[in-house]
Amino acid sequence: MSDVERTGLFAVLHASSVLESRVEQRLSDVGLSLAKLAALHRLTEAGESLPLGQLAERLSCVKSNVTQLVDRLEADGLVQRTGDPNDRRSRLAVLTEAGKAAYSKGSEIQMQTERELFGVLTPTEWATLHELLGRLRR
Repeated sequence: MSDVERTGLFAVLHASSVLESRVEQRLSDVGLSLAKLAALHRLTEAGESLPLGQLAERLSCVKSNVTQLVDRLEADGLVQRTGDPNDRRSRLAVLTEAGKAAYSKGSEIQMQTERELFGVLTPTEWATLHELLGRLRR
């Protein structure tokens, strides 16, 4: 890998870190993190509840991480665990009313922050960035 390629990689990683830090900072003002917001998003998307194993799959993480994340969400009153009526061995993570409100607030913060961060780009630059990032993900 050439120096230019390494510099490009570090530039992307640094930009990612800066962007993530800004979003995390704003979300922390309402007691959320990106991980918590992602879990609330997946639960909302799924109709407000999911078995913990499915939540782990949808978040692309291991079950032990989801257990810890749901522990924190439950302590915050955003999620509660209940038995799965379809599988006695499984537990569901269920959004509470506070969780729904937190998701709504967190999503608005995320979108507002995204508009601020990417508002410096022209529509053409944004489209190009979106296309390039899509290629990198593949």
